[in-house]
Amino acid sequence: MESKNPALRRNTFTFVGEETGTMTMSGAINKAGILFIILMAGAAIGWNLESPILALAGGIGGMIAAYVTIFKRESAPYTAPVYAFLEGLFLGTFSILMETSHPGIAANAMTLTFGILGVMLLCYRVGLLRATPAFTRTVVFATLGIAIVYLVDMVLGFFHMNVPFIHATGAVGIGVSLVISGIAALNLIIDFDVFERAAAGRAPKYMEWYCGFSLLVTLVWIYIEMLRLLSKLQKR
Repeated sequence: MESKNPALRRNTFTFVGEETGTMTMSGAINKAGILFIILMAGAAIGWNLESPILALAGGIGGMIAAYVTIFKRESAPYTAPVYAFLEGLFLGTFSILMETSHPGIAANAMTLTFGILGVMLLCYRVGLLRATPAFTRTVVFATLGIAIVYLVDMVLGFFHMNVPFIHATGAVGIGVSLVISGIAALNLIIDFDVFERAAAGRAPKYMEWYCGFSLLVTLVWIYIEMLRLLSKLQKR
C-alpha cells in the first residue's frame, strides 16, 4: 500500500534511465524549505491583493502544475516551484478572506500546522508511529473516503446542497473536522517512510524536489483543515 497523497503513487520510486547525483534526506528537506519560502511569497501577494480572480488562477494553475509534477517526476525541479508559488496565491487570498471574518485564524492555523508536522516527525523518529502495512492500509482507505466525500460535496454545491455535518459548526461538525485533520496528519508518517526509503534506495537527485513537493501538498491540506476547524470553533 502507498500513500494516497497524489504525489506519492505506487510507481513513484520506479526510475527509468540515468541521473547525475542521488537523493539525500537532507537534500529533500532543504528543497522542501525552498518550496515553502516560495509558497509564502505567493501567499503574501495573494494576501495583499485579495483578488478572487488571482485566487482562482492560482488554484487552477497550481492544480495543473501539481499534476504535471506527479506524472512527469523529472520535471519537479521546475514545476514544483511553480506549484508552490501558484498554490501560495490561492492560500494567501483564501486566508485573508477567512481572516476578515475570523481575526487571527491564519496565524493560528499555521502554528497548528507546523506543530502537527513537528509532533508527527518526532513520533516517527522515536518509533511511536510507523508505516506498518496495517497502519498504511487504514490511513489509505480513510484518506480515499475523505476524498470521495469532498468530491460529492463539491458536486452537490452546484445544486446549493452539502454533505451533512462537513460544514456544521456544532459538536458533530467539529468532531468530523477533527477526524479529517487527524487523517491528514497521519499521512505525514507514510510520507516520511517513503522519503526515507527513497533516500536509502539512492533515488535520482530530482527526487529531492519531488519529495519536497509531496510534503508541501500534505502540509497545504493540513493547513486548510486547520482553517476549517478553527472557523467552526470560533462560530460556536
